[in-house]
Amino acid sequence: MHTVWKGSIAFGMVSIPIRLVSATEEKDIQLRQVHEADGGRIKYKRTCSIDGEEVPYGNIAKGYEVAEGEMVVLKDQDLADLPIASAKTVEVLSFAEAEEINPIALSRAYYADPTGDAKPYVLLRDTLEATGKVAIVKVALRQKERLATIRAQDGVLVIHTMLWPDEVRVPDFGFLDEDVDVRTQELDMASTYVAAFNQGFDPDVYTDEYREALNELVQAKIQGRELTKAPAAAEPTNVVDLMEALRASVAAADSGKTKRVSATIPDAPKAKKAAKKTAKKAAKKAPAKKAAKRTAKKPAKKAAPKRRSA
Repeated sequence: MHTVWKGSIAFGMVSIPIRLVSATEEKDIQLRQVHEADGGRIKYKRTCSIDGEEVPYGNIAKGYEVAEGEMVVLKDQDLADLPIASAKTVEVLSFAEAEEINPIALSRAYYADPTGDAKPYVLLRDTLEATGKVAIVKVALRQKERLATIRAQDGVLVIHTMLWPDEVRVPDFGFLDEDVDVRTQELDMASTYVAAFNQGFDPDVYTDEYREALNELVQAKIQGRELTKAPAAAEPTNVVDLMEALRASVAAADSGKTKRVSATIPDAPKAKKAAKKTAKKAAKKAPAKKAAKRTAKKPAKKAAPKRRSA
């Protein structure tokens, strides 16, 4: 595994030498940009916007734009001279419960591999396992200081970098200020649907269907064969009533179907009109029962034939 950082963890007065390796790897199929006509690779040149000349990579620095057209140039040496205490040492700042960490703030995960005596490493690992805590630390990776957590998992220490608090956006959506009323029956029906699929989480059950299809497409191109077009995905069924959508969802779950049902809740004015119409019909039907008793002895008239809709 490729080493992305080397240093040590400062656990009180104990120093734990480690190296960090990425805990994840992308499995995407790499596609290149090519010329459609002949398959030639597309290349890009780094050119200067002022003189138009191509700039060698070694001559490229970083810049901060103060205003349009004004740039402060920062060389590699300028950045290297910045005082970052966490550049070579991951200092444990505090300990916390894992539930206190906002999952949205979690970024990338790294395995910590001991590069010296394993005993202090195992001591920290066993301590975190015994207490059920995570360590809060700061670490400098790729010229950027990051907040991170250290936790024990599968016998190793995992360092998970985090975003800073001002990098996590606060949700600001209009519906949060609305008074949306969810009925008890709707909540119970939705809970029944959740219970139908309450099977835990096994990541091996799920596959990347897009990656599999893309790989099959590439292999078909290599072998010069045509692919059978996959059937189109089922369109969501438009259901006006939310309870009807929930009942359909539960029924589909019970029968093992996965067809999606989308619910469109009617607008309040429309719902009120529908309720008034229903009330009027009910009022008309009530006296009709008495009339039916009075005319029960009379022979029934022949019913008019129903019209068939085209």
